[in-house]
Amino acid sequence: MIKEIKYCKKCVMPSSSAIPLEFDEHNVCSGCSTSNQRNDVDWERRKKQLQRLLDKYRSLDGSNYDCIIPVSGGKDSYFQVHLIKNVLKMNPLLVTYNANNWTKTGYENLHNMRDVFGCDHIFFTPSVKLLKKMNRIGFKMTGDMNWHGHSGIFTYPFIVAVEKNIPLIFYGEHGFMDIGGMHSYSDYVEFTQRHRLEHCLRGYDWQDFLNHEDDLIEEKKLIGFKFPSDEDIRRVGVRGIFISNYVPWSGNNNAKIAKQYGFKENDEEFDRTYRKISNLDDMHENGIHDYMKYIKFGYGRATDHVTKDIRDGSLTREEGVNIVLKRDHIKSSDLKRWLEYVDMTENEFDEIADTFRDSRVWWIENGKWYRHSITGEKVYHEKVKLPKNKWYNFKNEA
Repeated sequence: MIKEIKYCKKCVMPSSSAIPLEFDEHNVCSGCSTSNQRNDVDWERRKKQLQRLLDKYRSLDGSNYDCIIPVSGGKDSYFQVHLIKNVLKMNPLLVTYNANNWTKTGYENLHNMRDVFGCDHIFFTPSVKLLKKMNRIGFKMTGDMNWHGHSGIFTYPFIVAVEKNIPLIFYGEHGFMDIGGMHSYSDYVEFTQRHRLEHCLRGYDWQDFLNHEDDLIEEKKLIGFKFPSDEDIRRVGVRGIFISNYVPWSGNNNAKIAKQYGFKENDEEFDRTYRKISNLDDMHENGIHDYMKYIKFGYGRATDHVTKDIRDGSLTREEGVNIVLKRDHIKSSDLKRWLEYVDMTENEFDEIADTFRDSRVWWIENGKWYRHSITGEKVYHEKVKLPKNKWYNFKNEA
């Protein structure tokens, strides 16, 4: 029997969210409740706390970098480097994972950032052959062709930190806290290996990419995806700090600051979202990767962006609902590019995708997938490609 999906009365997040949500007696989600805490935070005090934290890690004799900032060249990367280098006067080393997925604009933004900030910059670029294999394995195993990207972003900066004895790493926002309210602003939560494995990497790690008959990968090819040992992390004293604990975080405000340094937004809107300032570092993040979120949980990138903009005060909920109805279900046009990249047919893609559908969201009726929209309407998606012997989890709601 299909369970009814709740939608937050303030934003548009569903109870089927990929990030765990709770709802209060007024049907307001935990993400909105946590977001409201920002109004009560003494941000001036937080900024002073951040300054004291940085002073502990400055290289007084200039013999090493003060910190590491993982960057993709997006608006948030610009803001992080602006704040840490130009405002707080640290000497950061920038570290980038190259997933071979940049949009044209995103690639230009990344290289412009390196020039305008004048920071040293390290790239980790796996071979395209390896990336194609990891795309295929990641999609078949986790329903996420971009698993390697998440791993690269949250692994390689720590490898560099250990190798170069740089104990401080800065990330921007804590996504699970920002969207789902997983933590309170009073927690000052930091990045941990447990958070990386359980949430960022969905419980999988590099070992899970070995021993796949169709896409054999040698262990030596995955060195850049191996998180340092606990012993090495303790020896260097590595800490992963979220800037959003210390300054009010807003993607829209970050974009305004980024544009002062030459950051460019996309020329046109993406298929699945209206924002032209987000996810330019990965052409599939707004497209096929996000389409799989819709397949799994019944919502997509438009819902994420609308939720942030409602909480930010730049959209009304009514405007947001209309955007979600227009965008979330679209099968992205960039699917063709990815299928050619990994040598897969669309039918193969659909068959695999169907195995990841959430039975809380989807049901089968006359060989077709259906779900309820945010307005409660019964919505047809597409024909079922799942083998009939697996239909039992998706009984008709009647």
